Amino acid sequence: MHYLNYSWSKGRADLTAALTVAAIALPQGIAYALIAGVDPRFGLYSAIFITAIASVFGSSSQLINGPTSAISLVVFSTLGFIDPSNRADAYEAMFLLGIMVGVIQIAIAVFKLGDLTRYISESVILGFMTGAAILLAIGQIGNALGIKERGTAHQSVFHRLWLTLTGGSPHYQALGITLVTIILALALRKVVHKYKLPQMDMLVVLILVSVFAYFLGWTTPGVGGKTVVAVSGSLPASLPWPQIPDIQFVWIKQLSSGALAIAFLGLLEALAIAKSIAYETGQVLDFNRQCMAEGIANLGGGFWQCLPGSGSLTRSAINHQSGAKTRFSGILTALFIALAVLALAPLTKYIPKAALAGLLMITAARLINLKRLRYTFRGSAFDASLVLITTFTALFIGIEYSILTGVALSVLLFVPRAAKLKAAELVISKEGIVRERLSSDPPCTSIILFDLEGEIFFGAALDMERYLDKLKHRATGEGIDYIVLRLKRVRNPDIVCVERLERFLHDAHKLGITVLLAGIRPDLSKVFTNLGFEEWFPKDRIFPEEEEHDDTDSATLKAVRYAYELLGEDANTCEHCSSIEENNSRKRSLYYLI
Repeated sequence: MHYLNYSWSKGRADLTAALTVAAIALPQGIAYALIAGVDPRFGLYSAIFITAIASVFGSSSQLINGPTSAISLVVFSTLGFIDPSNRADAYEAMFLLGIMVGVIQIAIAVFKLGDLTRYISESVILGFMTGAAILLAIGQIGNALGIKERGTAHQSVFHRLWLTLTGGSPHYQALGITLVTIILALALRKVVHKYKLPQMDMLVVLILVSVFAYFLGWTTPGVGGKTVVAVSGSLPASLPWPQIPDIQFVWIKQLSSGALAIAFLGLLEALAIAKSIAYETGQVLDFNRQCMAEGIANLGGGFWQCLPGSGSLTRSAINHQSGAKTRFSGILTALFIALAVLALAPLTKYIPKAALAGLLMITAARLINLKRLRYTFRGSAFDASLVLITTFTALFIGIEYSILTGVALSVLLFVPRAAKLKAAELVISKEGIVRERLSSDPPCTSIILFDLEGEIFFGAALDMERYLDKLKHRATGEGIDYIVLRLKRVRNPDIVCVERLERFLHDAHKLGITVLLAGIRPDLSKVFTNLGFEEWFPKDRIFPEEEEHDDTDSATLKAVRYAYELLGEDANTCEHCSSIEENNSRKRSLYYLI
């Protein structure tokens, strides 16, 4: 942040945005903690400390960090190995989980792997968010009906739902609160959008419904200290001091898969949100710096009793739409939430769980991007399969495994596609045009022009070897002594593919075939130099691609002309070559149509 350029106008914009974001962060912090199965105060602590730390160290000017619904679901699943009655151990394990997530994310930043997240398909995130939304909605059915939830995190969400529904009767007061909450929230959101009001609708609804339930006497303890409807419970009007979690090292193995999933998911969420906002604002992002900020925030959060977090789509969008100019808006947001906790925490004991359930069901519905899903399923079977597999894994195997499965599939399916090396034979038409050979073109029996395109790394080695073997066999079979191999459009050479090329050149030399390499780019040329190609391969047979040239003087055309010179006019009996309008055109007037 450039403090010297910080003005009052920016400060006023950040202040307004922070107040708006804090209003939505309060109910979300409580709700997301309940999703994770932990005390609501940890969600609010996350909305304070993780938000502030990430804003200090981050790159995006509008990104707001803190608890998110998707990560809370993974936390709930990850902590499932701990006895639900042993809340102290569950909390300590959650703090350790946050530290593990932070360490992983910091390592990703240190090794500058942040840019690798762009190779993970957006369809994985789409599938994950769809599965997470369904799980979120299902997980709130018990609270919405006023039925005590049954089952453990080890069991399928559908099994737990069955146990919950068959283990008690609905409380109509709770169901009424849920329905009123949903109706009010939908109506107020329309009003907010229509009149462009600050997006405090969720907080307003929560206050209205809580006051309504209080005056009806549903949230005040009666005989035996019980309330008519379940409430979220009161929070201490204080902030935590930093502490070292009570670590049991046996937990590390059990938390590792969840930590890895949260680390990847958190970075994907944060970077995707930051990039989408930066696209509108024109800000240049430092991805590795943002990864470092996410890691430092989660690492610090583990010592400040926080629920692990990441970039929040809702709060970041509101922050941006409210006019936030700098990362100071995130610091102010954390400050306002902290003040609210100190001043209003005891009042949370009057918030009905059914009201939070209604708000979370709306959140779940908004997480499912039906327009994007329709677009994906209509456009690509590949992306549709990623969405389906990721969603299925989230619903039936485990939310923490869905993101890891999606990432693995994305990488595994990307490699074969990236390794697909394209090849095409080129010809010279009778007008002197060098272009891709058509089926109607007569074959040339004097020169073979061949073009390769794609990534020439180890994954493409098999394709490359196959193409080069075909070239060699064709040349020997047809008695052709000259091959022009165009390598202008090959990228990222590695030692495996270069070794295949070197073997081809040696074999061709033994067979009396002259190979000319055209369009050699600097990265491939450097590999040739490192491997000592100049010691055995004639320099005049390499035609490097110039950075600036006109089409009539390209490396490929130089190679073609040189091949004709080596062939000699008298030795060229090819009918295809003789069909070119005149000999002079072969030497001087060749140009591209590719």
